[in-house]
Amino acid sequence: MAKRVLVVEDNELNLKLFCDLLRAHGFETEPVRDGREAVGRARAFLPDLIITDIQLPHMTGLELIQMLKADPRLRSVPIMAVTAYSGRDDEDRVRAAGANAYVTKPISVVRFVGEVRALLPVEEARGEIAGESADGPVRDG
Repeated sequence: MAKRVLVVEDNELNLKLFCDLLRAHGFETEPVRDGREAVGRARAFLPDLIITDIQLPHMTGLELIQMLKADPRLRSVPIMAVTAYSGRDDEDRVRAAGANAYVTKPISVVRFVGEVRALLPVEEARGEIAGESADGPVRDG
């Protein structure tokens, strides 16, 4: 059975890329474009992993991570933050909010999938990572 990943990203191109990458590696995905919907969708979807952007409209990814970690049904679900913020203080703040991993944009496809696999080892995942040149970098926007 495929592991389930909830992806919270307001940028449509990034959301599609993240979901396509995850599906290509054997994961089932649930895309969410608005952080305000993320907790409810996570409760319904029961993901094995949550990936969230930090720069979201209406609420920050930091607020979302704190809400997810405060929910008894979701607090044990690992969270990977994906963000354009790249300073050491930024990573410290994101991890202090409860994120288990921190990946900066533009993403490296190899690093993105590697972090997912580190948080969520999956025997069902298929395919090898060919490298990042085919997909190119992802930029926040």
